Amino acid sequence: MQNLVLASSSKYRGQILNKLQLPFTSCGSAVNENPFPNERPNCLALRLATAKAQAVANTHPRHLIVGSDQVAVCEGILLGKPGDREGALRQLKLQSGKKVTFYTGICVLDSGSGILKTDLDTCHVFFRDLNEAQINRYLDKEQPYDCAGSFKSEGYGIALFSKIEGEDPNALIGLPLIKLINLLNQFGMAIP
Repeated sequence: MQNLVLASSSKYRGQILNKLQLPFTSCGSAVNENPFPNERPNCLALRLATAKAQAVANTHPRHLIVGSDQVAVCEGILLGKPGDREGALRQLKLQSGKKVTFYTGICVLDSGSGILKTDLDTCHVFFRDLNEAQINRYLDKEQPYDCAGSFKSEGYGIALFSKIEGEDPNALIGLPLIKLINLLNQFGMAIP
């Protein structure tokens, strides 16, 4: 079995990948995440997932490298990581009562051969109508300032939603395992 590398220093992605019970190492990648002019969100997610895998390939020859990136969109506005409480408050006010689409790009790169395969997960999150007091209570409890869209669906953030439409709950956290398993199988890694 080839060595597996997660091209991310995200603790959330690492926790998800641990579900597969495969040995792996994590390696952060320095990739400019700014979108190109007129770049569609789904294309941005795939481009960044690929760029992250390729950035790690230079230091990890003969490995299978997993890159993933997520882009959230609400009413045509890209929602990144808010960074602080004010940013999270703005994002959650924008999302209140609306549908937010999360595109999660996944790339597996064989750094020995240069062969790469990609896929894209799309998940729709429908937010409840939230008032400012509800948003502030949520932010007090979870402080999701390092999460795209300003929430943690695997935690208390689930209380913000009226429903979720998607194929894989892991994708909303940042790593679509169902699609990843399919890609790893294509590289000969048998799971399960």
